Amino acid sequence: MRDVITELKALRLHGMAATWAELGEQNNGELERSRWLIEHMLKAETSDRATRSVSHQMAAARFPVHRDLAGFDFEVSPVDRKLVMQLAGCEFTDAAHNVVLVGGPGTGKSHLATAIGVAGITEHSRRVRFYSTVDLVNALEREKSAYLPRQRPRAPPALRGAR
Repeated sequence: MRDVITELKALRLHGMAATWAELGEQNNGELERSRWLIEHMLKAETSDRATRSVSHQMAAARFPVHRDLAGFDFEVSPVDRKLVMQLAGCEFTDAAHNVVLVGGPGTGKSHLATAIGVAGITEHSRRVRFYSTVDLVNALEREKSAYLPRQRPRAPPALRGAR
């Protein structure tokens, strides 16, 4: 009975968890006979929420196209495979760090950035946001101009000379 209550609470179904506990205290045999149904429903709800969350996070990440590490040819590219796999583990996010990939055109930067982001979402439940260099610079410029300190208002001309 505890596992059902824990799962209900994990899904934020506190009213159902309280009701399940109350019914369990009544020691009703029907409750145990229906356990398979509620466990099946909880498993379906958990799975559905996880699927919807991944779908939402993938859209929020704004990847240009879907890429994964399986589709990247490490034999052709000069990138460090071990480092890329380490980045795909997403430990860098624990320290709130970002990853910026630098290189010439056609070296696989966008592919790797997308693949690392996809791994972060699907395997590590991380929130990800993909920026191209142009988009990132534009966003930073907009942010910079939005937070410029305002100049101190000037006194009216009649008060400037008065002390």
